[in-house]
Amino acid sequence: MNTAAPRSDQGDIAALAKGGRTNFFGFLIRLAGMLPFLFIAGRLYGAAALGRYASALVVVEIIGLVCSMGEKRGLAQRLSDAPDTHPANVVFDGMIVAALAGLAAGAFFWLVPAPLFPSGQYSELDLLIVLAIPGYALTEIVLAAQAYRFDIGTTVRARSIVLPWTLSISAGAFYFIIPESGLSMAYLASIYAGLATGLWSFLRTYGLPRHWRPDLRTMSRLTVRAMPLATADAIEWGTRRLDIFILGLFAVPSAVGVYYVAQQVASLPQKLKTSFEPILGPVITRNLKERNYPAIARQVCQVGFWIVAAQAGIALALGIPGEGVMGLVGPNFVGGTGALAFLLAAEVVAATAVVSEAALIYVARVRNLVISVATIALQGALTVAAMVAIERVGLGENYKAAGAAAALMLALGTASIVKSRLLARILGERINNWRWALVWAAAPAIIVGWVAVQLPEWAELAFGIPAILLAYGAVIWRYGFGPEDRVLFRRNLEQPNEPMATPKPEELR
Repeated sequence: MNTAAPRSDQGDIAALAKGGRTNFFGFLIRLAGMLPFLFIAGRLYGAAALGRYASALVVVEIIGLVCSMGEKRGLAQRLSDAPDTHPANVVFDGMIVAALAGLAAGAFFWLVPAPLFPSGQYSELDLLIVLAIPGYALTEIVLAAQAYRFDIGTTVRARSIVLPWTLSISAGAFYFIIPESGLSMAYLASIYAGLATGLWSFLRTYGLPRHWRPDLRTMSRLTVRAMPLATADAIEWGTRRLDIFILGLFAVPSAVGVYYVAQQVASLPQKLKTSFEPILGPVITRNLKERNYPAIARQVCQVGFWIVAAQAGIALALGIPGEGVMGLVGPNFVGGTGALAFLLAAEVVAATAVVSEAALIYVARVRNLVISVATIALQGALTVAAMVAIERVGLGENYKAAGAAAALMLALGTASIVKSRLLARILGERINNWRWALVWAAAPAIIVGWVAVQLPEWAELAFGIPAILLAYGAVIWRYGFGPEDRVLFRRNLEQPNEPMATPKPEELR
């Protein structure tokens, strides 16, 4: 077994830290943009309209992700496999396939809108949301192309600034013009604003294709080759939306709207996981090519701990004053506090599965896919079981929201255990993101949080949330972060200028 030099391993950690830090600031900016949207949607449109919007969103985004043909993670390998081809030509092949697939899917759901609106309540303008499917797919591809060149800034601008702020501003403006369809139209506007932002950077980086023409044979091969990755992407993403889909079948739209708000608040820390994805993939594939398995294990554990530590702190800060957080959107949303608590816990337990999968998609793609399929099947079974049990007991609609969140937490926790053990067996190294310092840091944060919830609601949110984060952060920094962890907060890190080569599948056998 070859081992890379320590300096190379430290350089990898530095690259991971720099990419993650860039996207972390994007997460904070996205938070600032999404909160106005939730406030506008909850206060102006109401829980029922938000529930109908959420049900449509689930289908649009998962179909858009499938139509991107796995290019979010597969484009890097296609670019590295074609060094003699103009890069823009390679990317445009994928864009043409994604656009055609997206338009076909959009036409289908225009004619068969029932999966989008299971309640049967929608307007003709609401149906235009199907046009977001090709836009979503193309955005995935152009941002993946920029990530291949280590341009994380474009993703931050598109996903954390342009998209949420366009969504918030458009939702507010459309309420006074087309209140019955304002949320759908705002989403459509935000998708294409994000696509325009990505395309602007993409064309400046790659330029236009040269001597290129669409080739049916090439596009057919691309589609067949992309299916496993596209399926894995859809399943991983689907675990975060299956709950809304099933809830829409069993609960009234207002309960779906309450759950959607809880999910949006809880998914804010989820963005931290995606902060490391564009850099973690190339770092892992390079070490796989060198058979440097100990380095991969260190990187997975390192990034996993960073994610868990950050998510646990955010979960405590948002979960302890959960009633106040949900009440910001509107008094009708306070009933979703239980769902919020389970969803925040789900994000913490899911971190190990996410970082393990970053390596498994290269060394055990089929087995990883099987585990992902089993995970979403388990989640679906648990969610349906929870819905049926709650209906039989006669509990309220908000209990269904909490049941769906608990099912997600259990399914993701199971996936984390199975995927981390599989990766450990393949690498011959221990994979564990847990450190006891997480418990030590949580204890004072819980005490501070208990004091905060005794205050008036405005003080609970204004002073309680920062105080919880401060108490947690001080302890985790002192007792949980070693020198190798604190590199995440240094600015003078080396960053590679060239994309790392992605090994071919036969080189990983």
